[in-house]
Amino acid sequence: MNTAQLLVKCLENEGVEYIFGVPGEENMQILESLKTSSIKFITTRHEQGAAFMADVYGRLTGRAGVCLSTLGPGATNLMTGVADANLDGAPLVAITGQVGTDRMHIESHQYLDLVAMFAPVTKWNAQIVRPSITPEIVRKAFKIAQAEKPGAVHIDLPENIANMAVEGYPLKKDKREKVYSAYQSMNEAAIAISKANNPLILVGNGAIRANACAAFMEFATQLNIPVVNTFMGKGVIPYTHPLSLWTTGLQLRDYISCGFDKADLIIAVGYDLIEYSPKKWNPQGKVPIIHISETPAEVDSSYILIAEIIGDISDSLHEILRRSDRTGKAEPYALKLRTDIRKDYEYYANDNGFPIKPQKIIYDLRQVMGPEDIVISDVGAHKMWMARHYHCERPNTCLISNGFAAMGIAIPGAVAAKLVYPDRKIVAVTGDGGFMMNNQELETALRVGTPFVTLIFNDGGYGLIEWKQNDQFGESCFIKFGNPDFVKFAESMGLKGYRVEATTDFVPILKEALNQEVPVVIDCPVDYQENSRFSQRSGGLCCPI
Repeated sequence: MNTAQLLVKCLENEGVEYIFGVPGEENMQILESLKTSSIKFITTRHEQGAAFMADVYGRLTGRAGVCLSTLGPGATNLMTGVADANLDGAPLVAITGQVGTDRMHIESHQYLDLVAMFAPVTKWNAQIVRPSITPEIVRKAFKIAQAEKPGAVHIDLPENIANMAVEGYPLKKDKREKVYSAYQSMNEAAIAISKANNPLILVGNGAIRANACAAFMEFATQLNIPVVNTFMGKGVIPYTHPLSLWTTGLQLRDYISCGFDKADLIIAVGYDLIEYSPKKWNPQGKVPIIHISETPAEVDSSYILIAEIIGDISDSLHEILRRSDRTGKAEPYALKLRTDIRKDYEYYANDNGFPIKPQKIIYDLRQVMGPEDIVISDVGAHKMWMARHYHCERPNTCLISNGFAAMGIAIPGAVAAKLVYPDRKIVAVTGDGGFMMNNQELETALRVGTPFVTLIFNDGGYGLIEWKQNDQFGESCFIKFGNPDFVKFAESMGLKGYRVEATTDFVPILKEALNQEVPVVIDCPVDYQENSRFSQRSGGLCCPI
């Protein structure tokens, strides 16, 4: 047995189902070992696509997604997806091939110090310098990647080490025990909650990772406290729930901003500062905050805590609920906002203007998709509208690259989502800019049998940057480009392509597309004049009394 074979045995021991990657000279020993493995290797068309697939796999399953590249440009291509997983708390293990250790001391073809290069974008990384340490490195990599807060790790395997003979075996996985919060902290939180007149809950992705949705629902409902979720906290509480005020995270003011303005207590549950900076909703640092999470809070002058509850989130919520008493308290101010928020959401439900307004596209998309179906949003102007208007009944049914905000994630992410949930409908929502960054992975989707729909918001430019340029300078520059015929592009790859030519055509096209047995591309012209209109309304927003 050589080191590469032992590495694969260790990956099997960790329960790895898929490795996403691109073959190369320096990872050939690993590929050879995978030929007889239970692990399925998914050959991608670009290493960035492979990393995004591993990223989304990790986010959906809680188990580390694995991606593989060769050295040099293969490894640098991998980095964007690795960084995205690390900042968004998705467990991921990246494996790179490398030159032999006998070549590292001299200038050598395609050699880069990958351990140094990946250090800023991972929780931990290491090079296998002796065959015998392989089991320890693999076990440590998965343990760190999957520990709260999850993230990316990196393993570098030199070519000569991969081929060396070795004796060894995978290490037994240790069981992660729950950690419980201190009673004193929970008492302090309960007292503050009982006294507050206008409390507001801000829930983030940590509650989803902790499988705390049921406990959270009971906590919010019993205490009658309104809930706002971050981009990554969608679905912790169903958007149809009367306490749900939907999503915050836009840099512009919205009705939800009024709730933060009036709040006399913020209860942050599973919230990570990278999801939405507290400087946006508590700029003076004056609102008291309770932090309930499995990890300590980051230090921030706008995030000063009166109680910090660190431990199993479900247990913490149950214990704080048991100690709290809101008998006789009036309905919190933020609940008055729900009527205005819903009215704003439904305003364009019957709008037939063309090109289609983004609010209308998303409203119709929500009506067609089931509660368990999954949308994956790319990054661009459409992301702002998806974050604001696409609401969820279930957690992990709207995935948004938030911390790193990487364009190009939607299509490879949809491949991974369909592998994890083959019976669910999957839609990759992207702009024409993001689509052109990783559309080659549609061939991967066709080859591995993962049919999903790619919905393109087509405006012929980088719409988000145009929006920001117009807000700041009153004009835009350098943001327009040309596009191929997306329908013919899809057909040339053996896919199905549709073009929306009237607003009333969108829903029938979407329904037909979701029933195809091959990947589908829908080219949908979008009216991004709504961007500037929203900015204008936001600037003059008056909060309900």
